[in-house]
Amino acid sequence: MDWKQQNHDKMATRKNIASPPRKSVSASSSDVQLHICGVPFSLNREVLTAKSAKLAAVLKENPEDDVSHLLGDIPTDSETFELVARFCHGFDISLLPENVIKVLCLANYLGMSEDHSTNNLIKKACFYFQNNILPSWNKCIKALKSAETILPQAADLALVDACAELIITKVVHDPSLLGEPIRNVTTTDDDSENDESTYKPNVRRRLFVLDWKSEDLTVLSIALYEPIIRAMIHQNVPLEYVASSLFHYLTKWVFPGTKGEDETSVYERNSQREIIEAVERLLPQERGLIPCSLLSQMLQSAIMLDANTDCKSGLETRIGKQLDQATVKDLLIPAQGYAKEEQYDTECVKRIMKYFYSNYTSTDESGLIAVAQLIDDFLAEVASDIDLKLKTFLSLTDLSLAASEGTHRNSDGIYKAIDIYLDKHRYLTDRERDEVCRMLDCNNLSPEACEHAAHNEKLPVRVMVQILFSVQLKLKDTVAKRIQRGSGNLLLKLEEDEEDATRTSSSEEEVKAEMEKMGSKVLELEKECHMMRRAIQRGSYQHKIQKEKTSMWKEMKRKFGCMTSLHETNCHVKKKKVHPR
Repeated sequence: MDWKQQNHDKMATRKNIASPPRKSVSASSSDVQLHICGVPFSLNREVLTAKSAKLAAVLKENPEDDVSHLLGDIPTDSETFELVARFCHGFDISLLPENVIKVLCLANYLGMSEDHSTNNLIKKACFYFQNNILPSWNKCIKALKSAETILPQAADLALVDACAELIITKVVHDPSLLGEPIRNVTTTDDDSENDESTYKPNVRRRLFVLDWKSEDLTVLSIALYEPIIRAMIHQNVPLEYVASSLFHYLTKWVFPGTKGEDETSVYERNSQREIIEAVERLLPQERGLIPCSLLSQMLQSAIMLDANTDCKSGLETRIGKQLDQATVKDLLIPAQGYAKEEQYDTECVKRIMKYFYSNYTSTDESGLIAVAQLIDDFLAEVASDIDLKLKTFLSLTDLSLAASEGTHRNSDGIYKAIDIYLDKHRYLTDRERDEVCRMLDCNNLSPEACEHAAHNEKLPVRVMVQILFSVQLKLKDTVAKRIQRGSGNLLLKLEEDEEDATRTSSSEEEVKAEMEKMGSKVLELEKECHMMRRAIQRGSYQHKIQKEKTSMWKEMKRKFGCMTSLHETNCHVKKKKVHPR
């Protein structure tokens, strides 16, 4: 693993802790004056010479000179240097997971080894690292986190590899150290207490171990986290646990509202764009490991952060693989940039749909039906966008129609979307409204949709007439089937009750009356259909509707010459002049 790929800026800590090595007013001329990250130190030459091979060589070559300018580039921070200085002056020092790697790196830089001194700092720190850090999961992670500021030096000494190998080995034996799979981590706190499948530490561990909670890998920078996760995948750690850790990492550093105050330094060192691109590279390709809702959240973040094309395309591909498990909310991806006039990124959704259909190989049609319904629902949702262009809406309508082909679904979804679009875009011309309704199959609407459409004033008259005509034809077929079924029932009844003449005669009369009634209704419907067809051909159906609304009184006045048109109501017949006698 290449641990040198990212060299972070040094951290400067200014803790004003009084200690013997610090510079004092009465410092003697034999003391060495140094400034580490702006903090002054006054160190005894003999002590430094006895403990550090590097300082001994520098002081030997410059016995009387000021060597502060020669030692000003020591790669450490003031706190770590103070620990080393205290050790040189014979004071006890406290090694911790948070400082042991820094102390080891500085001790190695200063040459504080067995070759120079029997009581040396490298030996002491290595013993602590070997016996206190490596056996512990929590301490290894803490030590790695502290090494982020001196990653190249720590990698050269194989300290990073030692911690990483320990972490990977433990995860191979116990994958739950990465966190429970996503099906459990998304539950609320209240639910998790009652969920038996949620990870809970052993009761004995909780009572007798103060830091029973496992340290999370997500505290590490992406420079450390990525190679560790990659090695785990190579070691065949179950992918559901890997996916869980990856999502937790994004939740901590990328998704909104998750960054804490204590995470500011890592957050600043690792840009969100780099993180989401790295996580996408690590994300398993297997279907269903991460729900579509989370993949959609990742994709929206990648678009917002302007991640590279491979990252966005990879996330679209993963959503496309399991599109039949998605919801409309998962596809409502906001359009980005000032040049985007529409509310949602419909082109992105088209690419996701294209991937699903071009790679769907299952013989089960349930996936195709689910996606067809999803597209209908998506079309209805985006139709309410006032900025949605007519061209875009028509292209989405074509997609919805194509998706429903072969699934034996009605056109109610498309009708609903058209109704919403016409309601939100009332400025459309008659020609544009006709174009919107172009893809609507009037013969494939449910009775409920037909009833709604018959009273829908937003629809063009042509569409309403087509729907009414379709309803009449369906009604005619229904009546014909009822007549046929009635005739069959009559014949069956006659065969079964042939010996009972009275009962048979009565049944025959009832069926005959029913048949005559239905026959009359069929003739009436045929007459109405014939008249509607002629009205459509003449283009005068609208005039006919208005004419039928004329009252009987007006009709009578028109016949008697009291009005010249349907809209004139004044009588023009001259009254006879009556002369007085």
